[in-house]
Amino acid sequence: MCSHRARPAEVTPLSPAATAPATLADQAYRRLKQLIFEFALMPGDRCSESELAQRLSVSRTPLRQALQRLALDGFLQVEAKVGWRVAPLDFDTFDELYDLRILIEGHAAAHLAELEDRPALAALADIWLVPEADRLADGVRVGQLDEQFHGQLVQASGNREMARVHREITERIRIIRRLDFTKPARVQATYDEHAGILRAITRRRTDEARRLLRAHIEQSKLEVRHITLDMLYRARRQA
Repeated sequence: MCSHRARPAEVTPLSPAATAPATLADQAYRRLKQLIFEFALMPGDRCSESELAQRLSVSRTPLRQALQRLALDGFLQVEAKVGWRVAPLDFDTFDELYDLRILIEGHAAAHLAELEDRPALAALADIWLVPEADRLADGVRVGQLDEQFHGQLVQASGNREMARVHREITERIRIIRRLDFTKPARVQATYDEHAGILRAITRRRTDEARRLLRAHIEQSKLEVRHITLDMLYRARRQA
């Protein structure tokens, strides 16, 4: 059985058996990953294939394909004679991924500062360059917008391979990134820091944009180190 401690999220049964097996595997993959991101399946939880198959209303074959994909992505680990385990949090790996973000996003910001046509900046300004009274307080929503902010900066730079790698990094750190927005002070800091980054890019201050972006990501990395264990502990106690 799956020994998860957080409250289980509702999972809608998969589409009828008439759907192609590959599509069922894709759906199972996405839904299992969402359960991990929502802490319905916690780092370290052990799960059996039979329990997961029943939970998702899917047969063993597409489920196993989904589990293998999640293992390759680093979200799950297989344990002989036990089943599957949600991968424990690996802070050293997260640090390396955040460092890679600094390289990619810093390059993107510098490139954007030099581009002539930058329509993405106006769209981002509409979200982040707003009066304090108009700022969102919902940490979950701000976390989603933060993820989009960084992804759109990289996409707007025009380097498709860089954007692809950045999307993969975003997926791998999503589980801890969400915990960065559980404190109101972090929500407000994100607005302030994003605003500074956007202004530097808009004014074509390349070095300043790189510096502000690096400081912003470094601070997020430090916050994750401080709050993740505490948040996981509280999530387990609330189950």
